[in-house]
Amino acid sequence: MSRGKRPAIQLTITGKLGTMGCHRGHHIGETFDYDTDRGKILRYDGQLPGQPEGEAEFCCSDADVALVFKAKVIKD
Repeated sequence: MSRGKRPAIQLTITGKLGTMGCHRGHHIGETFDYDTDRGKILRYDGQLPGQPEGEAEFCCSDADVALVFKAKVIKD
């Protein structure tokens, strides 16, 4: 089964939990290109159960300030 070219994925910080700032300096509204800025964060073939097709929201694991990220497939 051939999948062809993988679509671009953009990550955007859409919120945060907690009162502290991010230890790495990230902030709400910041965006990242998944291919050039990522760590290994997506599972389930890029589709999370219960999320809209082509999108996923998740939190980082920092207990002091859990940033909320939104990943979105960018269609050509």
